[in-house]
Amino acid sequence: MLNLSFIDLYKSIIKIPSISASEDKFDQTNKPLIDLLSGLFSECGFEITIQKVPRTRNKYNMLAKIGSGEGGLLLTGHSDTVPFDQGRWQTDPFDLTEKDHKLFGLGSCDMKGFFAFILEAIKTIPLNKLQKPLYILATADEETSMAGARFFATQELIKPDMAIIGEPTELVPIFKHKGHLAQSLNIQGKTGHSSDPDKGVNAIEVMYQAIGQLMDLQNQLRNNYQDRDFSVPQATMNLGHIQGGDGENRICSHCKLNFDLRATPDLSDVEAQALIEETLAPVYAKYPNRLSLDLMYPTVPAFECKNEHKILDLAEKLTGKKYASANYATEAPFINKLGCDTIVLGPGSINQAHQPDEFMSLDYVNPTINVIQQMIKHVCY
Repeated sequence: MLNLSFIDLYKSIIKIPSISASEDKFDQTNKPLIDLLSGLFSECGFEITIQKVPRTRNKYNMLAKIGSGEGGLLLTGHSDTVPFDQGRWQTDPFDLTEKDHKLFGLGSCDMKGFFAFILEAIKTIPLNKLQKPLYILATADEETSMAGARFFATQELIKPDMAIIGEPTELVPIFKHKGHLAQSLNIQGKTGHSSDPDKGVNAIEVMYQAIGQLMDLQNQLRNNYQDRDFSVPQATMNLGHIQGGDGENRICSHCKLNFDLRATPDLSDVEAQALIEETLAPVYAKYPNRLSLDLMYPTVPAFECKNEHKILDLAEKLTGKKYASANYATEAPFINKLGCDTIVLGPGSINQAHQPDEFMSLDYVNPTINVIQQMIKHVCY
């Protein structure tokens, strides 16, 4: 059994960089961290499976299993982090620092640190007496494409009764969250001298018309897709990034807009994409062959727990907190495809995620370990 302290486990996990980024210069393999986790869980008696995730830059999933039989419990989290802001951290992002009753480090909250909680929780559990299997899954690339969870779901290697994704929820069980769809709208104009606008096609002006249509869609989403379980009840659309043109004296020949849509569970990805296409159809018709719309990365569907095995009742009982919903997206819809009751439940606050000086409060240590241990005992014994 492991003889490392909880803090030492945490340090060893945070120490290994595993950044996911769209840009190749920032992106890193997670293999060294997967190797560390594999060794730690293997030492605890788990059977280890490591899979390379297709269409990624050398990224891997790890599945650890102990016990036999049908059903069981899956504890899962992603092994990657976002990039960090150089010069804005007060401590080394890869050197776990304990200060003011907090643990500072990149991934301490979101969410590599969750594996340290699992490892600490199983130290005192008689794993040789499990009646149902216990699974631990570390996925790759959650912060960009969610490729690890997508790939794992297609493998159909396991079918647990329940699954817990240890994202930071302040130990509030999350049973529902919105989806995420990000698209890039590109408009190809025709350049020329600004003194004679009619001889060109100004891509910025065409984009202005397209944005007007999208703003109409924003109102439709607000009126037609609402779910009062969310703190932001409507499906939302955000126009996030725009660029175009190269000089004030030239007709703009190209303009690009990146935007996202966060759907409520009653709006599927396919329906959302169809709405966007329908909304932009008048501009397509007016300017044929000048507009193109592309997904920036694969969509993440909205998620809602089915609660077939009463995981919500169990989570409420063990945490003492009422289950809730979230406006952000997670790997839950892909884990849910395994056929298990799935919730998002973990230590720390989402407010710390993706921030300089990310931290995990030590106040979460004992409650989280207790919840993990009780979940294992309720589901696997």
